[in-house]
Amino acid sequence: MSFSKGSPGSQTPGDIEAGSPTGWSDDFDGDFSADPFDLTRTKNAPVQRLRRWRQAALVLNASRRFRYTLDLKKEEEKERVLRIIIVHTRAIQAAYRFKEAGQMNGLRTIKPHSSSTGEFSPHSSSTGEFSIGQEQLSSISRNRDTTALWENEGVVGLSNLLKTNLEKGIRGDDDDLVIRRNAFGSNNYPRKTGRRFLMFMWDACKDLTLIILMVAAMASLALGIKSEGIQEGWYDGGSIAFAVILVILVTAISDYKQSLQFQDLNEHKRNIRLEVTRDGRRVEISIYDVVVGDVIPLNIGNQVPADGVLITGHSLAIDESSMTGESKIVEKNSNDPFLISGCKVADGNGTMLVTAVGINTEWGLLMSSISEDNGEETPLQVRLNGLATLIGIVGLSVAVIVLIVLLARYFSGHTRNPDGSVQFIAGKTKVGDAFDGVIKIFTIAVTIVVVAVPEGLPLAVTLTLAYSMKKMMADKALVRRLSACETMGSATTICSDKTGTLTMNQMTVVEACIGGKKIIPPDDSQQFSAMLRSLLIEGVAQNTNGSVYVPEGGNDVEISGSPTEKAILDWGIKLGMRFDAARSESSIIHVFPFNSEKKRGGVAIQMPDSEIHIHWKGAAEIVLACCTGYIDVNDQLVEMDEEKMSQFKKAIEDMAADSLRCVAIAYRSYEMENVPTSEELAHWSLPDNDLFLLAIIGLKDPCRPGVKDAVQLCQKAGVQVKMVTGDNVKTAKAIAVECGILGSISEATEPIIIEGKRFRALTDEGRVEIVDSILVMGRSSPNDKLLLVQALRRKGHVVAVTGDGTNDAPALHEADIGLAMGIQGTEVAKESSDIIILDDNFASVVKVVKWGRSVYANIQKFIQFQLTVNIAALAINVVAAFSTGDIPLNTVQLLWVNLIMDTLGALALATEPPTDSLMDQRPMGRREPLVSNIMWRNLLIQAMYQVSVLLILNFQGVKLLGLRNEPNRPAIKVKNSLIFNAFVFCQVFNEFNARKPAKFNIFKGVTRNYLFMGIVGTTVVLQIVIIEFLGKFTKTVKLNWKLWLISIIIAFISWPLAVVGKLIPVPKVELSNFFRRYIRRS
Repeated sequence: MSFSKGSPGSQTPGDIEAGSPTGWSDDFDGDFSADPFDLTRTKNAPVQRLRRWRQAALVLNASRRFRYTLDLKKEEEKERVLRIIIVHTRAIQAAYRFKEAGQMNGLRTIKPHSSSTGEFSPHSSSTGEFSIGQEQLSSISRNRDTTALWENEGVVGLSNLLKTNLEKGIRGDDDDLVIRRNAFGSNNYPRKTGRRFLMFMWDACKDLTLIILMVAAMASLALGIKSEGIQEGWYDGGSIAFAVILVILVTAISDYKQSLQFQDLNEHKRNIRLEVTRDGRRVEISIYDVVVGDVIPLNIGNQVPADGVLITGHSLAIDESSMTGESKIVEKNSNDPFLISGCKVADGNGTMLVTAVGINTEWGLLMSSISEDNGEETPLQVRLNGLATLIGIVGLSVAVIVLIVLLARYFSGHTRNPDGSVQFIAGKTKVGDAFDGVIKIFTIAVTIVVVAVPEGLPLAVTLTLAYSMKKMMADKALVRRLSACETMGSATTICSDKTGTLTMNQMTVVEACIGGKKIIPPDDSQQFSAMLRSLLIEGVAQNTNGSVYVPEGGNDVEISGSPTEKAILDWGIKLGMRFDAARSESSIIHVFPFNSEKKRGGVAIQMPDSEIHIHWKGAAEIVLACCTGYIDVNDQLVEMDEEKMSQFKKAIEDMAADSLRCVAIAYRSYEMENVPTSEELAHWSLPDNDLFLLAIIGLKDPCRPGVKDAVQLCQKAGVQVKMVTGDNVKTAKAIAVECGILGSISEATEPIIIEGKRFRALTDEGRVEIVDSILVMGRSSPNDKLLLVQALRRKGHVVAVTGDGTNDAPALHEADIGLAMGIQGTEVAKESSDIIILDDNFASVVKVVKWGRSVYANIQKFIQFQLTVNIAALAINVVAAFSTGDIPLNTVQLLWVNLIMDTLGALALATEPPTDSLMDQRPMGRREPLVSNIMWRNLLIQAMYQVSVLLILNFQGVKLLGLRNEPNRPAIKVKNSLIFNAFVFCQVFNEFNARKPAKFNIFKGVTRNYLFMGIVGTTVVLQIVIIEFLGKFTKTVKLNWKLWLISIIIAFISWPLAVVGKLIPVPKVELSNFFRRYIRRS
């Protein structure tokens, strides 16, 4: 047998996921497994599968254990409310269609009273500063009332009533915003208040064992007072009651703090940032700051932030499934101009006028009627419930055996008092005394259950996740799904975008080929003709969804839009473009929005002389392929022959080799008579043939500082980084070398670097065969990214994928961890993701990997610590009960130990910050045993040591220590006090051992973990107080300095013992897997 001295997370070489050799996707794994707790992927898991593990778990306090799992009842209630809203929306749509059909047939529509339909005359109501009221405004959008809209002269009339300029938006100063909020409300909705502290106290009280202990405490209190009087008789019952209340209080405080962290996280998730047009400029604001009258630009992937009416739109299509329940995409135009809050832009672009916000929208009503549910189980949480159930069954069995043995010994006269007298003599002992003795025995058995059933074990995951998520916010990562945080620790592959993630997303035009020649510098318009410059400016100004704001002084021009658009607009300004003037010289008649599949966008514009110009812009080689000529520097239309085509291709390749993004700008004229009529215009396929090339420009986007180190850190950690980009293969290759994904250009051979269409053309089996070799995919579409993710997962990889576009949503959804970009990411991408990278930086992705591994490592530390306490406490009490009929650790003492182990131990160990050494290990397999061989070795050594020493003290302590009976200080009581004190200090010292299960230096970084040091310090101080001042409650006596020293020495020995233990090699075959197979066979 071979041995190793690996980390607690070490795994079998070549084992990517520690299971699943068949290559099935993990979605199937949980359903095929006989083990209800074998759920490796909770993302999109069916409700029946989630219910199954809950039913199999041994739980003492369901309300607390399942608090941070998905509330299945609430989920059903949420769906019920949503169905009601959907039915309401459909009814409105049906009425709207019926009304429309009646009007088309020439029927006279009878108008009901305005209070029911919301129809009104232009001056039917006023709200302070405005000539229209909120009720009327809301009803127009909610009822989709086109009649009322046109009675008020359409969107132009509404804008006048709302004092909004459709081009420049509202004024947007503080006074204007206050007036609008007072008149029409704010874009917020009343949220259900979070649970109060008393609710957490009540939840903690629901623990079955604590309830039994409280009943026993009350009975003991009554019997004690009856037999010994109130002065002495209340100690037994009172001390148990006080210990139970302390456990409840500490548990409730810990849970309440976690709840506050999750509430804070939810606020971050809800706070969407978007652009609005105010006072002629685009500004970014929070969704909560949107007001009625705002003019909001809409692009693909945006969420509609409020109810409103369309101002202008080009191929604008809205996904209304979140409100209607229908997956049909709805086109928006003058016939159906109403936009519903909460829906997503599926295609095209446009601008909207906000008519209702917050609770006055359907979305606001929906969100205020359903409570936010933080619940969502993670795979680790499910597995820990399985481990807790297994330990609990063992503990319950032990408690029953102890109960039977103690009762048998008690009633057979083998149980003695500290002074040596027999506790029960048949026919002589009073019934009350006998009943009191039985209650004490029963209380001990129940306390053993409290200690043995680790209720806090599954909740430790929530604790460490809550801590990690809070800290990850500082590292620019917003976790949307709890499970993603831990799954990231198992990631074996990261598929990363190039632009903005590996690069800085700060683009500038650094090269230009205009009129067939290279222009140096690229913005020197003197090197080509005025006509060519005019066409370029026309194309740049009109074929964009960005904007340019020029303040009154003319200085500090503000450009908004995507980084690519901003770079091209900036280049246009340097060529002499005056943005507003250029756009006013012609009118847009149709737009083909930029499409990530076709990688180009176009616009058709009508000139003052009615001439039609069509401008295209996009990936250089794709636009070039559509060109049949070019305009040279002398304004000559030159036919594109093979030689010239080769020259342009060579120019693109040279730019790509310098890591530049290549964009081509082309144009053609078009006959007015061939332009479709207004009814058909929305579906017009913009001609992209017979184009004339105007320019090829190269945009530089430098690599992010530190990205090469981050990539190398991933590679060292066993995580493969693959770059997936829409840029051409040569640009991708150059950037990949610069980032360290490729070692050199010579490595860039297929399939290491592959084009999207080549990968797409392969069969499923072919893709799986080469997927491990691929490092760079160029000219890829979102569908190629999805195919790559599917192939990797089928191969058994745990895949993280980054995405920012709407079309990336399927890949983000399919991946084990979807990472959306916080700056450039659309709302659709963010909603499909599990984690949002707030700064779009790849280095932040690597930090998420480290935090994910930290979650797993911290849980393993806590498991090692808790199992050590469990084994030691159970073994000591069982052996003592069998041999003497008495146990050295009584109820109050065990409750204090449980508090140290369960709540304080979890706080101390589950909040350890991540260390760089975590990235020296390979990814943790998702079926990797929770208790590794190294952990078994450590905990068995410590438990055996504690059990051995404390049992020796239990049986021979009086003789070894030379203890004598003294007044009010029986030797047995001194001995038991020493055992309790030594046992608690063993756990304190062992907490340090648990910090570094595989490292010799257990103190490294301990002083930086203030919470750990605080908890250890508090535990020590409280233990001193308990022994020295609370002896009557805990049945202990004060210890002299020698016995204190003995306690410390016994505990201290656990440190050198741990060092010696780490020299013992462990088998590579995991013992946990062996036991699991044995249990399954049995």
